[in-house]
Amino acid sequence: MKFIHIGDVHLGAVPDSNKPWGEDRAREIWKSMEHIIDVCNKEEADLLLIAGDLFHRQPKVRELKELDYLFSKLERAQVVIMAGNHDYISLRSNYREFPWSDRVHMFYSMDPQVLDFPEINTKVYGLSYLQRDISEALYDDLKPEDKNGYHILLAHGGDEKNIPINKKKLQASGFDYIALGHIHKPEIISERMAYSGSLEPLDKNETGERGYILGSLSKVTDFTTKTDIRFIPSSHREYRKIDLNVDSTTTKGSLRDQVVDEIRNNGEQNIYIIHIKGLRDPNIHFDNNEVMELGNIIDVNDLSIPDYDFDRIYRENKDNMIGLFIKKVQESSENDEIKNKALYYGIEALLEAQEE
Repeated sequence: MKFIHIGDVHLGAVPDSNKPWGEDRAREIWKSMEHIIDVCNKEEADLLLIAGDLFHRQPKVRELKELDYLFSKLERAQVVIMAGNHDYISLRSNYREFPWSDRVHMFYSMDPQVLDFPEINTKVYGLSYLQRDISEALYDDLKPEDKNGYHILLAHGGDEKNIPINKKKLQASGFDYIALGHIHKPEIISERMAYSGSLEPLDKNETGERGYILGSLSKVTDFTTKTDIRFIPSSHREYRKIDLNVDSTTTKGSLRDQVVDEIRNNGEQNIYIIHIKGLRDPNIHFDNNEVMELGNIIDVNDLSIPDYDFDRIYRENKDNMIGLFIKKVQESSENDEIKNKALYYGIEALLEAQEE
């Protein structure tokens, strides 16, 4: 039996909405969902497991119709959906009355239920959020009904507000596979349990690859199952951090060239967080706004510090406030890291004031 496990798709979200690429990112989430349908057909998957937060908020009827149309393109797979904390089934949720096509199956209760697929000898266990926050550990005591066939748990949570999960208990529960959602970073916890992560990264903190889990279950004996899973990267873009090391020879122009080269080498479609580090020429001040214009850059952090010759500055200013400041800091009992930071930032401010 073959399955695709996804979660945290967040259809309807607009990542980086204030950036020029924001609307493209919203469309890419839907395109990623379309891609999953193609993957299911190509892999001849029996099940598409969706572990919560399929939508970013309460789905609109027109969105459910578009999604159901995508599901109608599945040639083999049955779809199992649970609602998560973002798209929980409220009293007015459009999930409640929506007429899914025959191959789509959804959990509508907060009490654990079982969906039986006898044609593939598989049972899928799960529930849905009916409210945003659930602090009870609803999965800890769940176990398969019997040892016949395949048994899969579809679960969304893992923190204090969203169904706390005891990973050791779940791993010992006897399920052949536990398809987890809510944590956006993909994580294969064991051969029988994994977070698929989000299909697309949704903000700058979600660096690294995003995609889906491809898995299969096969019988070794009548009551023993072999589980094979692997993570497949599939997102249109990634958020990536780039550390740029500068020195006293780095100019604003050479820094721009470094940024352009890094983006070219790492993929112009990706979105970048730039960290500038090192000791720069005290007379050089980098312009973060100029750097932001060089590509899909969402954040620039200039952590560089001026490469001051404190001995020379002290000799030239020992009779004024600058010299007194250097002497006081150097004689303080603070550790070297704190003293160095105080010297760099303090001298920069004092020298700028002196120039004015």
